[in-house]
Amino acid sequence: MRKENQSSVSEFLLLGLPIRPEQQDMFFTLFLGMYLTTVLGNLLIILLIRLDSCLHTPMYFLLSHLAFTDVSLSSITVPKMLMDMHTKYKFISYAGCISQMYFFLFFTNLDSFLIASMAYDRYVAICHPLHYTTIMKEQMCALLVAISWILSCASSLSHTLPLTQFMGRENQSSTSEFFLLGLPLPLEQQDIFFSLFLGMYLTTVLGNLLIILLIRLDSRLHTPMYFFLSHLAFSDISLSTITVPKMLRNMQTHQQSIPYVGCISQMYFFIVFDCLDNFLLAVMAYDRYVAVCQPLRYTTIMRQELCISLVAGSWFFCCIHGLLHTLLLAQLSFCADSTIHHFFCDLTALLKMSCSDISLNELVIFTEGGMLFILPLSSILSSYIHIGITVLKVTSTKRLFKAFSTCGSHLFVVSLYYGTLAGVYFFSSSWDSNDKDIIASVVYTAVTPMLNPFIYSLRNRDIKQALKISVNRVSFFKWQSLNLLHAAMSIVRYIS
Repeated sequence: MRKENQSSVSEFLLLGLPIRPEQQDMFFTLFLGMYLTTVLGNLLIILLIRLDSCLHTPMYFLLSHLAFTDVSLSSITVPKMLMDMHTKYKFISYAGCISQMYFFLFFTNLDSFLIASMAYDRYVAICHPLHYTTIMKEQMCALLVAISWILSCASSLSHTLPLTQFMGRENQSSTSEFFLLGLPLPLEQQDIFFSLFLGMYLTTVLGNLLIILLIRLDSRLHTPMYFFLSHLAFSDISLSTITVPKMLRNMQTHQQSIPYVGCISQMYFFIVFDCLDNFLLAVMAYDRYVAVCQPLRYTTIMRQELCISLVAGSWFFCCIHGLLHTLLLAQLSFCADSTIHHFFCDLTALLKMSCSDISLNELVIFTEGGMLFILPLSSILSSYIHIGITVLKVTSTKRLFKAFSTCGSHLFVVSLYYGTLAGVYFFSSSWDSNDKDIIASVVYTAVTPMLNPFIYSLRNRDIKQALKISVNRVSFFKWQSLNLLHAAMSIVRYIS
């Protein structure tokens, strides 16, 4: 959107409630009391559920998320309304208005999904009481909450982005669509690299889906490490799906245009899942630290509530991180040249195309973005320093080998991920998207997600055993089906 043409929508005026001036104080006190009751009451529910082990059941797990959603939903609207009633300052900035709308839609949708999940929980408890513990197990509850967050995020974003485009539609004729140059490849090599990247993408999707499926089916893999690994596998699938299919389509059809909303949406989800990979790697490093350095307390520290909270917190902060950069970018204007020198809508590539002042965007990237880069990396390094100190205290070769086999795969992926990420965004010689940066981007968007199943899991004894059991189970059912088919055919022949 063109910043210089947005003077009419730089801020909005909220009329507030239709209340007479002499009633303002009375209603201010009423709504303040209601808001404090909402916040304190729901926080009390969350605290009690977290502290009392008797309440660690699916119903109360979902209730705690509903309580958090109610606190957030009230905090988005009521404090601003109270401030307007008290100060008579009823203006709200453009970015503040869009942000308020996004989070209001997000938590409203989340409320609806959580209520539906709780209704399903009550249905299972009443209609299938004997199967309740097997149906509403930990993984099912976590999956219901995760899906609720994802769908709510996607729904609110689908309304927010078209609105930002509509509000500046008259100023966006030059940015109705962008053109992705794609990979710097000669035309005669397009088919070769198309086949290569298609194979890599299919390997990424099928490999990570296999990991998720094995973890869900084998009860021996229902541990914190594999719980985090399943989320990392899902994040890797999403990260590749955001960029690679569009790149493959462009290589095949040579139609490299992408609409404005599609480009901003791709950038948003890329930032979210890239950030989620970042956080999950840090969470997995902490899990390995507890497993190696405090093995006797592992089950008490890495309990179900903490694992779910770590994953939910990662999703929450990554959604905020992606929304922050998306809203800041949506206020910029773009030059006549709408060519993106990249194979996807990368944030830095879009910033270089802007005709507006991007100093605020750069400041946010190097402060907030840098903090989200450094803090997880610092926690990973700190975890492995403690692991190294703990292992070196014991001179047992077996202990050293076990620690290396436990942490070696994670360290390799961390080095690959952070090395390429740093090379693209922090240690590049310039802001220009040269061939070196594009190739590095391919590594952490296509190569690393493809390697993760092999590095993390297919070399893992537990995963191999789970895969072998699943294959044997499928073979057994196939053999039984063939026997039944032969028996049925024999009966038919005998009758005839």
